[in-house]
Amino acid sequence: MDFALSEDQRAIVDALGQLLERHAGASRGAELAAKGEYDAILDGVLAEAGFDALLLDGEETGPLEAALACEAVARAGGAVAFAATALVAPAVAKRRLPGPVALATVDDPGPVRFAFHARTLLLVDGDSARIVELTPGDVTSLHSNFGYPFGRLSEESRSRGKSLGPGSGERLLAWWRVALSAEMLGTMDAALGFTVAYLNERQQFGRPIGAFQAVQHRLAECAIAVESARWLVYETAAQGARATAAATTAGFASIASGRVHRETHQLSGAIGYTTDHDLHVWSMRLQALRLELGGAGAHFRSLARQRWGRQRGSGAVVKEG
Repeated sequence: MDFALSEDQRAIVDALGQLLERHAGASRGAELAAKGEYDAILDGVLAEAGFDALLLDGEETGPLEAALACEAVARAGGAVAFAATALVAPAVAKRRLPGPVALATVDDPGPVRFAFHARTLLLVDGDSARIVELTPGDVTSLHSNFGYPFGRLSEESRSRGKSLGPGSGERLLAWWRVALSAEMLGTMDAALGFTVAYLNERQQFGRPIGAFQAVQHRLAECAIAVESARWLVYETAAQGARATAAATTAGFASIASGRVHRETHQLSGAIGYTTDHDLHVWSMRLQALRLELGGAGAHFRSLARQRWGRQRGSGAVVKEG
């Protein structure tokens, strides 16, 4: 795999970056988080510019370009269901679905990110996935301190919908994990970048805090974790979200997110937990993202079942749970 972005990919990332610079960012993210609101303005701007159509409509674009866009939106602190709408839905349903799109499993009513503002729900129901058209009363709004608007699904909404057929449930889980990993990547990258800038401004003993070798070592370890997650995300998306690769990527990204959250707050003296400091726009979201779909443990258990759970004829035994 070529690790360098192509000229077309760079153009997409640059154009999206300019749009996000105007319509997203820390201040916008903090404002929306305080109100528990969805960024309908950014959602509309992204759709109007065609960024939600990268996977299906472009002759030279596909899942990798869509994943790059998911990463960029997360890095900019966008409070939108872009990853589900622009990557997961078209990859699983093979068509565009009315957005915003929320993702859930049939046995979990929530909290579900973006569910209260979603028009469409993609629901994992065992081996199949279902498309549910959400109507008023299907979702109850929930307050959250984690930077995203959440909702709780009614039992009735989880019992209806159109099935996408056998195997679609595994496909939905795989693409959900890719999209989630891309969001974690962008969010980690932003949190780390913000912390590095902060440590180069703050001084102790007449020197920037970032100049101390012990601090640099910890930042370097975070940077390695972020870059490792980056290439896992890119390769998994480019190769079509194989189930084992998607579970591996999500598990690694979840662990890396925990580390970046912990280190950025410790190195900034925990000021990032306050709403007066912009770090919370990304770091608190990392807490929600890294636990979605059950967190690293669930991702790796899924990987183990996929790799060894079906090899019972060879004497292999895998205990679930």
